Order: sequence, then C-alpha cells, then structure tokens
Amino acid sequence: MAACDCLRIIWAALGAPAAALERAAFTGEGALPALFAVTDLAAGSVAAAGLALAELAALRRAAPASVTVDRRLAAFWFASSVRPIGWTVPAPWDPIAGDYETRDGWIRLHTNAPHHRAAAERVLGTQSDRAGMAAAVARWTKADLEAAVLAEGGCAAEMRSLAAWLAHPQGVAVAAEPLVAAIGEAASGRTRWRPTRERPLNGLRVLDLTRVLAGPVATRFLAGYGAAVLRIDPPGWDEPALVPDITAGKACARLDLRDAEERARFEALLAGADILLHGYRPGALEHLGYGEAARRALAPGLIDVRLDAYGWTGPWAGRRGFDSLVQMSAGIAEAGQAWRGADRPVPLPVQALDHATGYILAATALRGLHRREAEGSALTARLSLARTAKLLTDAGPQGPEPPLAPETEADLDAATEATAWGPARRLRSPLVVGALPMRFARPARTLGSAPARWADAESAD
Repeated sequence: MAACDCLRIIWAALGAPAAALERAAFTGEGALPALFAVTDLAAGSVAAAGLALAELAALRRAAPASVTVDRRLAAFWFASSVRPIGWTVPAPWDPIAGDYETRDGWIRLHTNAPHHRAAAERVLGTQSDRAGMAAAVARWTKADLEAAVLAEGGCAAEMRSLAAWLAHPQGVAVAAEPLVAAIGEAASGRTRWRPTRERPLNGLRVLDLTRVLAGPVATRFLAGYGAAVLRIDPPGWDEPALVPDITAGKACARLDLRDAEERARFEALLAGADILLHGYRPGALEHLGYGEAARRALAPGLIDVRLDAYGWTGPWAGRRGFDSLVQMSAGIAEAGQAWRGADRPVPLPVQALDHATGYILAATALRGLHRREAEGSALTARLSLARTAKLLTDAGPQGPEPPLAPETEADLDAATEATAWGPARRLRSPLVVGALPMRFARPARTLGSAPARWADAESAD
C-alpha cells in the first residue's frame, strides 16, 4: 500500500471529492521496520487531514492549497513529536504491562491506568515485578484469563492470528463497518469559524473528551491550525508519558460529570462547542445522561465525532481497548512474530492505529465543518481502532524498503517550547498545506491546569 493508495481509501470513506486528490503529494524515502506499510499509513492519514484542511480553507479562499507530506517525518511523529531539553518524559508503560505467555499462547495485559492494574491483580494477585506476573499468568489459558480480567473491569487481549480474527464474530462485524460511519442532519445555530490568512481554524471551539491516544492526536492537529481546543478529564486521570507530546496548543481542565454543578458547567461548554470529539465506550455517555439526542439538543449544529477500540457493532462493541490490545486481537502482533521468526509477539514499531485514527478523526471533523458551512448539515460520525487496523492489514505485507534515515538537527523546529516540564523542541511538521503554518499557541501543559471555560481556551490565540 503506497501512501497515495491509503489517502485515496480514507478520502473516499470521508465522502470527499476525488478531484482533490490531485493536489496531494508525498516526499521521502524508506520505511519503518514492519511487516505492514506503517509509514505509508502515517503519510496517508496525515495527508487526509491536510487535504480536509485545504478544502475547508478554500471555502473562504479563491483556490484550495496544495498538500505535501514528508513520509519520513510523518513516521517520526507517529512515535513522538516532542524532544525534551534537560528533562525526561516518563516511561510509557506500567512496570507489569506487556505480553505474557499462558499455557496455550500469548496474552497482553494493559495496566497503565491504576484501576486497570488493580483489575488484573484481583485476578492474578498483587505483583511487584514482571517475573511474578509471568508466573501467575502461566497457570491460565489465554481465553480464560482474558475473560477474567475483562470481567473485573480490566484490559487484556489474547493473541490471535489474522485468520482467527477474520473468522471471529467481532472481526466479522468490524469488516462490515465503514472506515468512517457518518450521517448528517439539518443544523442550526451560528458558526464561530473566523478563519484568518494564517489560522484557517480560528474561532472554532473543539471540546475534547478523549484520552489515550487517537483523540488527543486529532485535537492536537486542530489546535495547530488555530482551533480553540478545551480538553476535559475527570478528577485524578493522568497520562504522564503522553501529555508533553499531545497537549500542545490546548487548554486542559477537569470536570466531574457526577457532580450537579460541574454537569451544568459541562453542558454550557457543550452548548458553545462547534466540534465534540469523544472516546467513551458505547453507552458510557448515555449512562451519564449525555446520549446523542441530549448532545444534539444542547448543541444543534454540533459536529459530533466518536471513536472506540473494537468497533460499534458486534459482541465486543462495548469492550475496553487500546492500540496495543487491538494489535493482539486483530492478528497484527502474531503476523509480526511470524514475519520476524520471533519467539514472542511482534507489534508495530509505533502505536500506528492510534495515530492514524487520530488524523482520520481530524479529517472527519473538518469534513463535517465543510458540510455544515456548505450544506447546513450537522455531522455525527463513528470510527474505531479495529477498523483502522483492517485498513492496514488489508493491504498485505509492504514491499522491500530501505530504513528511514536517522533523525537530525534539521528535522527539528527552530523554536523552543516552554512546556510545563521544561524547555523542548518539536519535530518539524510532516505536513505542508500551501502557506499555512502549523503553530501551537500554547505550550504543552499538565492535565487540569486550566479552568473549564471557553474564554481561557481562546485567550492564547
């Protein structure tokens, strides 16, 4: 799958005009070491977001801009964009998270969140290190352990082959879903979009209810081109290894949606939003009283974009999941193991399902805004990590590719960012959209560091 093929598939899934594809181009040689075309997935998904941005900006311009993506830089951004100066980003994984061998195969335990680790340890016993966890896991079959951890509210995935996933009821359900499931209905309410020459998303209010990792990638992209992004997290939630990378350009607040006063504040924020991105599992927002009808009543013109891990239909539609778990379930890690001749699962070299889905989410939101401006319709859309995995695996193994050239000083942006943890530099953007610069009006900062109000989200831009 070449990057242009990936872009073509995503662009068609967005229902966007095929003629726009002529304005997209790719540069850069080489690829990340993987069985599947991860580098082309990176470049193609970034290009989709860029092309959607160019098409939207063209509504207020004489002609749409051209779009160019550097494949090498896109691959680097799929790992991390931030380069600390004199400080270190925390380790990305909890000490006992990872792959373990059971009596009949491999399973992955995702324990980064304290409550997910507690769920795994209710099943396997409290463990101080991986050796203890490995001994406990070895007594189980992978299917029984997966079921037991999930029953406790934890996150786990047994390793399946591609063939087993395609035959599994959830694999069948995901295969029948579109990459972007979208519907539109008549919209009302004023738009806050006030594009300027350099900030094509100026005036847009984006309410971000997403966490690890696809949604934050999407809203970071929108913030980079001028949108006022307000991220809302519940009390106590943190992502220390990710926040320095993905909060650039955003205001980050906390609200407890079980508290009446804070619910009222949230409803006012929602009523003022142009775009809502949320990553709650199916039924979770409904349980809080904010189902689709309630959201639409509060914000009739809202562009409502949702994502989950395992898809929106089938027996696993409500299952908790993350990129690394979907790779295990959907056959990617097993295929990588066979490709490399390894004795354990071999995942993708980056969290490609998360990052790619993030850029497709951003493209979906921008296409939704385009439709609202051009046609007066409000978009509701659904995407999933599992469906993005199908986009990647359907293309089959990538052909021979040289390795990517190592990162150099020339790959870094000249500016220094005063993050909450210390100075840092970022990689140059892999995307060029005409003369529109990607620029973050706010440095990366901790979760909960801003008040939950729109005025604060917009003040820095």
